[in-house]
Amino acid sequence: QEQKQPRTVRLFFKGRVVAQRHQSQGCIPYHFYHQALEKMKLSALSLAAALLAAPQVAAFAPATKPAFATSLASATATEFDLNEYLLSKKGPIEKALEESVDSNCPETKKICESMLYSLMAGGKRIRPVVCLAACEMFDGSDEKAMPAAVALEMIHTMSLIHDDLPSMDNDDLRRGKPTNHVIYGEDVAILSGDALLSESFKHVALNTKGVDPQRVLDVVVRLGRSVGPNGLAGGQVMDLECEAKDGVTLEELTWIHTHKTATLLQVAVASGAILGGATPEEVAACEKFALNIGLAFQVADDILDVTASTEDLGKTAGKDEDTDKTTYPKLLGLQESKDEARRLIDEAKASLEQFGDRAAPLLAIADYIVDRKN
Repeated sequence: QEQKQPRTVRLFFKGRVVAQRHQSQGCIPYHFYHQALEKMKLSALSLAAALLAAPQVAAFAPATKPAFATSLASATATEFDLNEYLLSKKGPIEKALEESVDSNCPETKKICESMLYSLMAGGKRIRPVVCLAACEMFDGSDEKAMPAAVALEMIHTMSLIHDDLPSMDNDDLRRGKPTNHVIYGEDVAILSGDALLSESFKHVALNTKGVDPQRVLDVVVRLGRSVGPNGLAGGQVMDLECEAKDGVTLEELTWIHTHKTATLLQVAVASGAILGGATPEEVAACEKFALNIGLAFQVADDILDVTASTEDLGKTAGKDEDTDKTTYPKLLGLQESKDEARRLIDEAKASLEQFGDRAAPLLAIADYIVDRKN
C-alpha cells in the first residue's frame, strides 16, 4: 500500500525480529521475505510483518545523520546492515541480562528488583555488542563471549546508578525513566550498584565455557582494572574535581574520559577478541580501535548535551552547562568538537584495516557512535 511517511517493516519469528527493512513507499519486495527465510535456514515459517510508521530508524541507526556524522566512507561499513546485525544481537543480550539476576529468597527480592530495574531499563547495549562482534571477528561464538558481554553491561549499569546519585551528578532521569535512587532510595541504589559490580566478575568466571582458563582470567583481570583507580573510579574522581574549575586542559579532559568512558569500551572489545582466540598483537589493535571510539563516544555525548533535547537523550539535557562541567565543546567549541569526533573515528577504523570484512560490524558501530541522536 502506498504510504508517504517513512516506515519500518519488521519480520517476526516466535516473537523475535529476524529481518528489518526501511522504505518510504511501495510494496515490500518478495526477496525481503525470501532472504529472511534463507538466513533462518527454515523450510516453513510463520511470519507477521509489522508496518510501523516511524520518523526515524531504531535507536542504533538514525534515519538522518546529525552534522557531526563521520567523514570516513568505508565501503565495508556502508554495505554492512548494522540495524539487522544489532537486531540479531538484541534478543540474546536482553535474555542473558534478564537471567543474570535472580532472587532466590524473599530477603533478596528488593535488591534484585532494584538491580534489574536499571539493568533492564533499555539503552544502546554498545559494550555487549562490541564484545560479541570482536569475538566473532576471530571466529569465536556468541556463547563464548556472552558472559563477558553481560558482565560489561552490569559494570556499565553500576556506573550509571552511582553517577546519577545526588552526591555525584544528581540526576533524576536516565534512559527516559526515573533514576534508581528516585525509585528505591539512595541507600538501595548504592548497594544495587555494588551488587552488580561484584556479580559481574562471578558471572564471567562461572559461565564462560569452552575457553582456555588463562584467557578467562585475563578477561576478569581487565574487567577489574577497568573500574579501579586507573579506570572508571579514577576518571570519575578527576571529573568531579574538574567541575567549576578554571584552567582545565584538553590533556586533563582526555585523561578523564580515557579512564571514565573509553577504558570499559577497550575492555569490551579486547575481551571479545581474547575469548575468540586473538593473539596479543591482534588484541592490541582492537584496544587502539576501542580507545578511539571510546573517546569519540564521549565527544559525541558532550555535543549532544548541547544540541539535543531531554526527550531525545532520555536524560536531562544541558546538564553539563548547568554544573559548569568541563567538556569538549567548552574547551574546543562545537565545530572543533565535531571535527575531533571525526578524527577519532577515522583513526579507530584505520586500526582494524588488517582484519578486512571481518571487522565490518565494529566499523559500522564506530560510525554509529558519532551518528547517534542519544
